[in-house]
Order: sequence, then C-alpha cells, then structure tokens
Amino acid sequence: MKRLVLLGGGYGNMRILLRLLPNNFPQDTKITLVDRTPFHSLKTEFYALAAGTTTDKNVRVNFPENERLETVYGEITKIDRKEKKVILEDGQFIPYDDLVIGLGCEDDYHGVPGAEENSYSIQTIAKSRTTFEKLCGLPPGSVVGIVGAGLSGIELASELRESRSDLKIKLFDRSPRILRAFPEKLSKYVKEWFIKNNVEVIAESNITKVEPTRLYNKDEVIEVDAVVWTAGVQPVKIVREMDAEKDKKGRPLVTQYFHLVDDEHVFVVGDCASSDLPASAQLAEEQGERIVKVLKHRWNNEPLPEKMPEIKLKGFMGSLGKKQGFVHLADTTVTGRIARLMKSGLLWMYKRQNDSQ
Repeated sequence: MKRLVLLGGGYGNMRILLRLLPNNFPQDTKITLVDRTPFHSLKTEFYALAAGTTTDKNVRVNFPENERLETVYGEITKIDRKEKKVILEDGQFIPYDDLVIGLGCEDDYHGVPGAEENSYSIQTIAKSRTTFEKLCGLPPGSVVGIVGAGLSGIELASELRESRSDLKIKLFDRSPRILRAFPEKLSKYVKEWFIKNNVEVIAESNITKVEPTRLYNKDEVIEVDAVVWTAGVQPVKIVREMDAEKDKKGRPLVTQYFHLVDDEHVFVVGDCASSDLPASAQLAEEQGERIVKVLKHRWNNEPLPEKMPEIKLKGFMGSLGKKQGFVHLADTTVTGRIARLMKSGLLWMYKRQNDSQ
C-alpha cells in the first residue's frame, strides 16, 4: 500500500480530506492523518474561547471517520525526508510516499525580552484554554494588555469587552491606524466601536519588554494584570528546523504545485507554507484544493498543468463581539449587524460541511 500522510488536522488538510474521502483516491493508497488532538480545531474562533464567550466544544469539529483513513495522535518530533518517514515523540515512526505538512504556526515574539515567558496566547486550543482561565479569573477592574491589533487582536479585544465589561482593555497597535492596509471606512468603523465600548487603542506603539505585570511601550511603563500576544506568527519549530529552502519568515519555499522546491513528494499547506498572501483559513483551503489536483493528476499518470490557477482570496471577515462585525469582499466593505451575520453563517456552513463527512 502507498501512503499519503497528512501532518496536522488544520484547514488545509481538512479540505484535502473533504475532497479525497471516501473514494476519490487510488485503491492501493491509504491516508494517514497525524495530529496531537482527536479533532479539528477552528482556529479562527479561538479568540472567543479565550474571552469566555464560546465553549470548547463549539470551536472544534470531529475528524472524518473512514476505513481508508488512519488517524494517529501524537507529537511530531522530526520529518526525515531521506528515509521518507515522520518520527513521533513516543518513538513511533510513520513512513510516507507523499507527505502534506500542515502544522500551522506559533507566536513570533520578534526577540522582545520577556514576551514569550510573560504573555498568553491564542495560537492553539490548549493555549486558548489557559488564556481563558487567566482572563476570566481576573479580579474586577484588572488591566489586560493585548499586543498586536491585527484581526486576532481586534476580535479578542472586542469579545473580551463583551465578556467582561469591568476590565480595562488596552490594545497596542504598531500602525498609525487600525487595519491600515484596508479602506479608511473599515478602520474608522472599528476605531469608533472601540471608543464607544471603552477599549483603549494605543497607536504607533512599540513594545520593547514584557514583565509579568508591566508592558514597556518605548519609554513608557504600563501596569497590567495580564498580557495576550497577538503580534505576528512564525512556522512551528519543527518546520523552522526542517532541511529545506525557506523564506525570510522561516517558511519552506514551495513551487506552484505546493511541494518543496527539491522534493515533489513533500507538500506544504497553510500558515507554514511560503506565500505572498496573508495567512488565513481561506488561503490554506485554496492551497489544499490545488494539492488535491496535483495528486489526482499524478495518480492518473497525467502531466501536471504548465501553470496552476492563481489563488485569489475573496476577502476577510471579522467580528466585534456577537452583534457587530466587518467584512471586506471584492473591494466592498460591509459593517455592522449584517457583517456579523455573514461571519456566523460562514462558520455554520463550514461546520456543517465538515461534520457531514
């Protein structure tokens, strides 16, 4: 039997499973999925878990069950490309013929002293649970510093405000305005929501040091009771340490077919794959679609297309608590209640599609 091994049950590999199961791949091939948890985690919703406005069960989906799919649970310690095998922490190893690496990312602390040791995270479901315990266990009137005002920081700040009206929330943004890369209308809407809901946005900030109860913004010292870091990501350590050509962010370079430059049997999908497009669930799914096309061409002994279709992202969605939100699709900006309903609807569709496997 040939083995297609998928590392990580994130958005990219879930899309691959959705397209291949139950019988859209050769009879002489077996699929093995390796993950540390027995479910697919909805990473785009971790902010709500950390803020205490949703439950653990609401941010996960069961992996599909099929006699042609083997699931292996464990921590991956090494990818051995020479021997074509994946080694797990317990000593077990999994051989592969084709490998898809979808292990995601972790926080990038940019070398800021104390940031890793003294801040909380929403990068994994386990870390989000820990963050929830800290934030929702704080005494009334406590100060929470959220470093990084990208989509994750914005959603966490707004959801935490809805969860704990008594907390003082400070959101640190490196840019002069929120979501600087997007239309002024969108930035203005988010900024006004924060002003109305008493979330302090500290623009043009530069966090130089983090202590357990202090944040250093340039020369200013700010007393805090908890810090959550949402200021950038990098590939997980095992991918950063892989013997492969990488970009400046430590992500393996891939061809238009999404395999490594020097290995057509090792694909990379999602946040740990080099891309000019911003990391997102949508991007991982589109990459997954293309990997499936490549695999099917190979299985059918057909030549690969000379040029793969370019990935064009449709836009992005964000929430401001449970009642307001913002959407930027095809150069159109939608804000308010309708935008929030659009995001909720997309999540419902995603869960339904993946639960029905």
